Amino acid sequence: MDFLTLLQILDTTVRLATPLLFACLAGLFSERAGIFDIGLEGKMLLAAFFSGALAATSGSVWVGLLAGVGASLALAIIHGLASITFRGNQLISGVAINFLAAGLSVLIAQSWFQQGGRTPSLSGNARFNSIDLPFSEAFADIPWFGPIYRELISGHSILVYVGFLAVPLTWYVLFRTRFGLRLRAVGENPAAVDTAGISVVWLRYSAVAICGVLCGLAGVYLATGLQAGFVKDMSSGRGFIALAALIFAKWRPWYALWACLLFGFLQALSFRPDVLQSVVQISIPSQLLDALPFILTVVILAGFVGKAIPPRAGGEPYVKER
Repeated sequence: MDFLTLLQILDTTVRLATPLLFACLAGLFSERAGIFDIGLEGKMLLAAFFSGALAATSGSVWVGLLAGVGASLALAIIHGLASITFRGNQLISGVAINFLAAGLSVLIAQSWFQQGGRTPSLSGNARFNSIDLPFSEAFADIPWFGPIYRELISGHSILVYVGFLAVPLTWYVLFRTRFGLRLRAVGENPAAVDTAGISVVWLRYSAVAICGVLCGLAGVYLATGLQAGFVKDMSSGRGFIALAALIFAKWRPWYALWACLLFGFLQALSFRPDVLQSVVQISIPSQLLDALPFILTVVILAGFVGKAIPPRAGGEPYVKER
């Protein structure tokens, strides 16, 4: 495998890891506050549909972005109402959101566009285009650094850079701010937070809202950055893979980045079976390569769930003592 081929695989890895990273950080905020959310898949899917639909009808990707984030945020608020206000089962609420998004996206898409549950193809200002960073051409002839800068670092859409910048921002918010301290505390011991005179409900709704925004960005990127429009079930289990990455990362932002890159790398390899087969000198069925991210998801959930300790108050509704 030559150097340029490796850079192409890593470039694909970055692109495929971006929606996983957004969704993983979304789950990180929610679960750190004690709200388990397996509805990441549904929020991502509905955001992808509304972003693709509104971008296609308006011709502006920014309108699509607002619509996608708004749709995801609406589902996040519904999950918050069910889990926080009405103290319902958080897992059931998440499953309901996934089913709702899967059916609603196809139903509305068929009603609006009559294209079999998909939106029209996006082009021009209706989707996020790649950005060439400064000096990408000037550095091209520099050995090693030039190709890495031009092929791997430069040439992505703005949401890719936002996703990777969200990692240090998440770390800073959670571990260097008063809000982050309180958010982590409410996921460990909400009674102590309540005793200190801080609203548990407000903190948890804040975390759920942040989760909705980040999931919305994941869906928007799928429909307007990674692809050029919405198709049925285009999230393809990425929400569940993001949850597995979150467990693998032990609810820490920097670990989440590397976990998502690992899943993205496995997905990238499935597009280049010739490369992997040339390395291992074994003929590998393409179906096995496609299933690698999901196999790793099962392995992580089976092997790490008992070892990775979630927030102690996670999944439990808080009932204020009178």
